Amino acid sequence: MTLSIFTSSPSSTLFFGLFIVLTLATLAIKCWLSWRQIRSVKQHRAHVPVDFTGHVTLSSHQRAADYTVAQQRFGMLESAWSTLLLLGWTVFGGLNLLNHIVQPLTGSGLWYGIVLILAFFLINGILGLPWSLWSTFRLEHRFGFNNMTAGLWVRDLILSTVIGLILGVPILALILWLMGAAGSLWWLWAWLAFAAWQLLLMVLFPVVIAPLFNKFKPLEDGTLLQRATNLMQRCGFQAKGFFVMDGSKRSAHSNAYFTGMGKSKRVVFYDTLLTKLTPDQMEAVLAHELGHFHYKHITKRIVMIMVLSLLAFAVLGWLSQQVWFYTALGVQMNTQAPNSALALLLFMLAGPVFTFFIAPIAAQFSRKDEFQADAYACQQANGEDLRSALLRLYEDNASTLTPDRLFARFYYSHPPAVERLAHLNAQT
Repeated sequence: MTLSIFTSSPSSTLFFGLFIVLTLATLAIKCWLSWRQIRSVKQHRAHVPVDFTGHVTLSSHQRAADYTVAQQRFGMLESAWSTLLLLGWTVFGGLNLLNHIVQPLTGSGLWYGIVLILAFFLINGILGLPWSLWSTFRLEHRFGFNNMTAGLWVRDLILSTVIGLILGVPILALILWLMGAAGSLWWLWAWLAFAAWQLLLMVLFPVVIAPLFNKFKPLEDGTLLQRATNLMQRCGFQAKGFFVMDGSKRSAHSNAYFTGMGKSKRVVFYDTLLTKLTPDQMEAVLAHELGHFHYKHITKRIVMIMVLSLLAFAVLGWLSQQVWFYTALGVQMNTQAPNSALALLLFMLAGPVFTFFIAPIAAQFSRKDEFQADAYACQQANGEDLRSALLRLYEDNASTLTPDRLFARFYYSHPPAVERLAHLNAQT
């Protein structure tokens, strides 16, 4: 397959070169950061950091170190594969070949675009299955986190695929139709449809989608339920209820979260969390989550996502009209069918390459939000209980206590353990 650069315009050649440079730079930086993380964790594996002495055992610290190293090595291999796959779909002509197969079979109507995109996701999903299997049944199993059976894994795969088709095909069809029928401002109408769809999913997820994968039972621990209710009332919040999710059937990891919007908003505890934390610690964790609502972190994040998605649709609206956008990424534009589906797929493939380097900015804002939520928890509950809960979760989830500073700045959405506990100590 001939690279597009050999048969393209100057604009196409320039964009091709930029895409290749950023793609390889992204892979190089990912591997370099992973190498730094591995080096840092290995250097501190032999001893528990001073700040955690007496709280985290040496065996737990070393287990977390080994888990982190295994994750990073797996991540580097997966990143290399993803890069090869990206280049295969684009400049080496994979998407162009798929288009030449699909278009004659489906004609030039709306179904052409839908079938092309679904075929792409089907092939891409199949190529990613070995990585998912290895992560779940080798890496997670090796460190005692995987509780999923092969049957449950297959069930989840089938169910998520069916739900994806039911929820995704209608919005996909609407966007493709708008691209062809709504004129030069199609991207604005498409964004409005996409935004409404996203908000609908937020409402549907806790009451319709999530129960298809997990069982949610009302919290039965009377003491914890009363404390949680009192805390919510004290903080001026309401929720549909408190639920316990059977997360243990898939993983030994623990978590708690708020989900939903409006009347569908609810508090969910993993069943694994209830077995690991005391009522005092659970109250402190819940107070932290309430801190995110107090400071409107969730609302701000939703607004930011909507703004960025509007910008993305506007850019797509412009790029979809540029011949060089297609040729630079290895695709020959259709002459007998609309190019809307090709534009969507190419934008989806190339977009992460051009946005990768803003990831540290988003991570920085997220860490700031976590510090604020921790401070709020210290005001509404006992800061020492939150501190001890975090220590327990760090240990049980095998979270490294000695990450590389630059790696953490680039990726971590939560502050590293040392920084977070120091901040908590300053609050109490």
